Amino acid sequence: MVWVSDPLVQKITDLYQKISALDDLRPSETVDSLFSQLVLLCIPPHPIDVTHLSADVQEIRHHLIRLCGQAESLLEFHFSAILSQFPLPIEKLSIFPYYSNYINLSRLECALLRRHSSAPRRLAFVGSGPLPLTSIVLAKYHLKSTVFYNFDIDADANSAAAQLIAADSDLSRRMSFITQDIMDVPAAVLREYDVVFLAALVGMDIEEKMNVIDHLAVNMAPGAVLMLRSAHGARAFLYPVVEPRHLKGFEVLSVFHPTDEVINSVVVARRCEKPGHLVSGGQALLCSKCAGIESFNALSLIGEVGVDDHIC
Repeated sequence: MVWVSDPLVQKITDLYQKISALDDLRPSETVDSLFSQLVLLCIPPHPIDVTHLSADVQEIRHHLIRLCGQAESLLEFHFSAILSQFPLPIEKLSIFPYYSNYINLSRLECALLRRHSSAPRRLAFVGSGPLPLTSIVLAKYHLKSTVFYNFDIDADANSAAAQLIAADSDLSRRMSFITQDIMDVPAAVLREYDVVFLAALVGMDIEEKMNVIDHLAVNMAPGAVLMLRSAHGARAFLYPVVEPRHLKGFEVLSVFHPTDEVINSVVVARRCEKPGHLVSGGQALLCSKCAGIESFNALSLIGEVGVDDHIC
């Protein structure tokens, strides 16, 4: 099929073979080197369409995304433990090797959010992990009055995250960590949030992610904003792809594909008044914006907001 003989795909496949052969994905010289090579390989813009990969390469891509997710979680646990040894961990966040990436990504996401919404009073972050850098950076530098509710299914991750902010009087007052699967969070709770962030690795494949999106479409407050992270081009070997057509029940407001060191694409959507998941007499009720989502043109809005422009 298309792309099978592409040199990029061949190089990624070679790295996959080396990474999948590892017995341990915890940070080490070998692990760090292999994943750094993979990231550097996938960052440059490339016209590859991962939907046209052969079945074998698709299987490699899906497994590679899971391996990346496992390694990312272990890396965050590793640095969260290191940071917790400092009296004020928040002041030492820059020791995390990808901290600048989070600074730029959060700046970009905040700029996009401000184009479509006022500053939220209450924000939920789903999949915050042991090193909740997005929530911390947004709370500390951009959304300075917002209350953050961080959801993760891993109690150890939440415990590690809570330790990082415990010494900061402001963040500890405005941040909580909740050990719960977002699929078990009812409408009565989800409708309290003005904005919901969905981490890139919540739902490792599109079926899992769509189940989460469907749950949010039914249970979020009408008009609330959903911020999602996706991937474009070769970066789709690192993270799952979310297309506008997957967002039934939401009005897609912006899609942004960075071309710099910020790896994730950003999708901004608003929960519709009558999402298509709410049925009447067996007939889906779609608002005009939901009904047109299949034909939404997911343009790459490169340059719409420069990540160096701090406009929040």
